[in-house]
Amino acid sequence: MLKKSPDALVIVSLVLVLFTVLTWVIPAGQYDRTEHDGRTVVVPGTYQSMEAEPQGVTDLLLAPIRGFVAAAHIIAFVLLVGGAFSILTATGALDAGLGSVLNYAERHPGARHLIVPVLMVIFSLAGATFGMSEENLVFILITMPLARSMGYDNLVGIAIPFLGSAAGFAGAAINPFTVGIAQGIAELPIGSGAGYRWFVWVIFTTIAIIFVMRYIRKLETGRRPGLLTEDVFEEEHESGATPVFNAARKVVLVLFLLAIVALMFGANNLGWYIDEISALFLALGLVSAVITRLGVGKTVKAFTDGAKGLLTAAIIIGLSRSVLVIAEDGRIIDTVLHAMTGAVEDFPEVVSVQLMFFVQGIINIFIPSGSGQAAITMPIMTPLADLLGISRQTAVLAFQFGDGLLNPVIPTSGITMGILAIAKVPYNVWLKWVWRLILAFALASMALLALPEFVDVWP
Repeated sequence: MLKKSPDALVIVSLVLVLFTVLTWVIPAGQYDRTEHDGRTVVVPGTYQSMEAEPQGVTDLLLAPIRGFVAAAHIIAFVLLVGGAFSILTATGALDAGLGSVLNYAERHPGARHLIVPVLMVIFSLAGATFGMSEENLVFILITMPLARSMGYDNLVGIAIPFLGSAAGFAGAAINPFTVGIAQGIAELPIGSGAGYRWFVWVIFTTIAIIFVMRYIRKLETGRRPGLLTEDVFEEEHESGATPVFNAARKVVLVLFLLAIVALMFGANNLGWYIDEISALFLALGLVSAVITRLGVGKTVKAFTDGAKGLLTAAIIIGLSRSVLVIAEDGRIIDTVLHAMTGAVEDFPEVVSVQLMFFVQGIINIFIPSGSGQAAITMPIMTPLADLLGISRQTAVLAFQFGDGLLNPVIPTSGITMGILAIAKVPYNVWLKWVWRLILAFALASMALLALPEFVDVWP
């Protein structure tokens, strides 16, 4: 038995080597693509074999730098926001605010067990409405200290935003980046079928909350020792006392809440992405330092320490992207897509829709981007659904499930591996903990996909 869990860098590196080998095993092939409403979509029926492009040792060694270039935006986002949050932490506002929450929970014991579910519902709504994903790299910097201050571990700290938003993402009713794109390609009215999708959202969110709360109960009763990990940032405190929740720190927390509201509004209505979000939190950090009179020296040190603390996460994100670089250069992604879609053609409707779900899940390993997967697979899945007599709404739902439910565990996702690196949670430990939730999600998905074949749930 392993004495020490494999490092995330080792895991991603092995996956990179595996995909390099697969370019020698899987035949090369490609679909034709065309522009449709500003998106590049696959033209069904145009797959053709191509000359193999197996990737060699040189390609393997070049892949990391190319992965870093491809993931440069997210890497810069992680370092800048990590530095900004370190400034926010150095002001003492977060510690003082968390202390206030814990004091309230101590005075009202019944409220203690509402904190995690309420937060998970909020993050699930964020996943369902604007597809919160990269933002999890920001929020775990808040929820991990919250979880630890309540006596829980970093698994709980990760689960609050990450599993909460994952449940909402997979069960989204109006997410424009997944459901919206998929419905647009399927020529369905954007936002149609929202009634059944909100029902799905309730089911997924409830499953996620029950899973996390059962784990918390085990921690509280001592039936589970909990995962002890290092602090994300090494903070210097003159004493162990909670900082005073003074007027300046209250103003900082109000600004922080306003920044969260601005983030949600900007992502939903103004097309904000990681550029604008990183600028927002950088401004928040600098303004907070001024309000609390942190000083130039302490501000600079806090920023550099925060960025330095997330350097490993940034490296893992770049390496995860390099896996896709190898797969794209080896021209094996379309071959996998072609083989997977061909596998669902000769089965009854109720079986075919389940296979569509599993096919989307496998493709998600190669294409972790929800919008990217929608643009590539829905032009094929839509006519396939028509041929099989499956509702296009159900085909979109199968895409949602396949795309969203595996996101918390696939090693090709830079966000997933980055979050685990930030929290210092080994990948195999995370997988061992979360697999039961993924299985519960999968079983619920199969039932929710089968229901429209027997009951008219789509208006």
